[in-house]
Amino acid sequence: MLTRLLNWLRSRRQRVEQELVTIEQRRYLSAIFYAHYKLLLPLIRRHARGKFIDLGCGTAPFWSDVVGQVERYHGVDLWPRSDKVTFAGDIQRLEMVPDDCYDSAICIEVLEHLPEPGRAVATIRRILKPGGVVVISVPHLSRLHDLPHDYFRFTEYGLRYLLGQAGMEVISIQPKGGLLTFLAHQLSTVLLAVAWTLPPLKAPLLLLNRWYLVLGAFYADRLLGTAATFPQGYVVVARKPG
Repeated sequence: MLTRLLNWLRSRRQRVEQELVTIEQRRYLSAIFYAHYKLLLPLIRRHARGKFIDLGCGTAPFWSDVVGQVERYHGVDLWPRSDKVTFAGDIQRLEMVPDDCYDSAICIEVLEHLPEPGRAVATIRRILKPGGVVVISVPHLSRLHDLPHDYFRFTEYGLRYLLGQAGMEVISIQPKGGLLTFLAHQLSTVLLAVAWTLPPLKAPLLLLNRWYLVLGAFYADRLLGTAATFPQGYVVVARKPG
């Protein structure tokens, strides 16, 4: 019974994500998405410059946010899930990309899906130019997802170790979300599954979700300071020395 329910929720979520592909469309779907984009987008806009690479770009949701301020956008994924994928390959290696090539990079919710995240971070250092900057986001509290390729969860200390081992300088590490954000996300998943099954209730359920589960949980976490002990994830900015 539980397996059938989880499979149903998973199929509904996939349908929602297929219909809503842009950041603006997804921002209010759950407190995790809201906390994620609220912290991440200003950092990407601040550091994206020059020749830019999106590592693990998927459907390239960040392309529209950076295309106007970078000289060139390249996307990397295991297979071309959008026309923005320049290189189909494994970011733990990327033999087709030369050394010292990019001014800036992002790697968003990817490292947890790699069996060798340290190798991926070393690859990022290799392909960045001296002084190049990468913005990385990873989960800490998260459901199992994209099975069987879900390998790790990260702490601030683990991130500092990985980056230090690769010879990267940490500019900042910030927690995102919190315990209530994580819990509200699970409720939003159920509510959105119901909303997409019952179109007449879709609009009121989306409003209910936005104001109570998304914004309510996000600001409650801020007020209570739960991110310090129960971060949903982290956003890191790091630089290749030079």
